[in-house]
Amino acid sequence: MAVKQMSMLSATPDASLPQKLTREGGETVAYRCRPGRSPGVIFLGGFMSDMTGTKAEALDRFCAARGQAYLRFDYFGHGASSGAFQDATVGRWKADALAVLDRLTEGPQVLVGSSLGGWIMLLAALARPERVHALVGIAVAPDATEDLMWAELGAEERASLSRDGFIRRPSEYSPEGYIYTRALIEEGRNHLVMRAPIPIASPVRLLHGMRDRDVPWRTSLALAEKLESRDVAVTLVKDGDHRLSTEANLALLARTLEPLLTP
Repeated sequence: MAVKQMSMLSATPDASLPQKLTREGGETVAYRCRPGRSPGVIFLGGFMSDMTGTKAEALDRFCAARGQAYLRFDYFGHGASSGAFQDATVGRWKADALAVLDRLTEGPQVLVGSSLGGWIMLLAALARPERVHALVGIAVAPDATEDLMWAELGAEERASLSRDGFIRRPSEYSPEGYIYTRALIEEGRNHLVMRAPIPIASPVRLLHGMRDRDVPWRTSLALAEKLESRDVAVTLVKDGDHRLSTEANLALLARTLEPLLTP
């Protein structure tokens, strides 16, 4: 698809109220779903983001214009889904992604994961390899709780986390800062993927900005080396930041996705 088509799509974004998928225990996962042709596209957002973000909306327009099936959702403790963020863990977010994949979609899917959503994308692909047509990662952050969050904490912050069960850290994306919980860090160690080869065989495309101050762009190169798939490509955007949500970045995402969706 040409660059201008991504930024000037005539299709209207899905403005309907989110639907709710009820999980075990009565918690609900909010989602929006467009029917369409296969393979479908599922967007997995990042830490503390939701399905109304720039990339999620842009993918909605892109898929609508193509008649492609598309699904986006909010993790537990995010957006319109139920649950308190302080009670969330990587395992819970993985379970949300698998519930959405299993109960709301049919046939092969292209998973698009942004930041920490890139880690959840990998976990879902490992759990359901037969359902995954391809993966597209945007500033992927595998093992983020260990290699980014825990690794960046000083001795005083680690002591506070151990004592109080949580800490609040400043973030340019939120005036209130981000909360890290002890449960998030400790439970995240059950889901680390970068310590050994990753047995994913499907095509993988990784986009990363070289001005990313949150997740080093070399993370995508390290992930490419760990993946067992022989069809892996990394695209580095020299002036790209962590979000990769400018018009040019979204056009790059469209160009990356299109061949993966074309028979």
